[in-house]
Amino acid sequence: MRVKRGTVARSRRKKVLDRASGYFSAGSRLFTVAKEINDRALVYAYRDRKTKKREFRKLWTQRINAAARLNGTTYSRLMGNLKKAEIELDRKILSDLAIFDPQAFTEICKKAES
Repeated sequence: MRVKRGTVARSRRKKVLDRASGYFSAGSRLFTVAKEINDRALVYAYRDRKTKKREFRKLWTQRINAAARLNGTTYSRLMGNLKKAEIELDRKILSDLAIFDPQAFTEICKKAES
């Protein structure tokens, strides 16, 4: 028996083309081109969700190091002292403190050293 699948095929193509809206030239108009670009975009999105975590951790580390050096220590010494003092603050919080509340960061550095 013959199966007409026009609506199914159309909805599948429409979904891909909707996702590809905004792409350059044929990437937003032709199904086959849009499909390839879409697949590549999904690969990039998956990869960069992992990369984003690495990049932010690096940024937080740099900020903490800069603030630690203003307080007369280094990043590695500060993190080691925090661990010994059992002060459990993650790098994101320490970075925010270093930027937005330098006095609190200085207090944490003093507590970690003593």
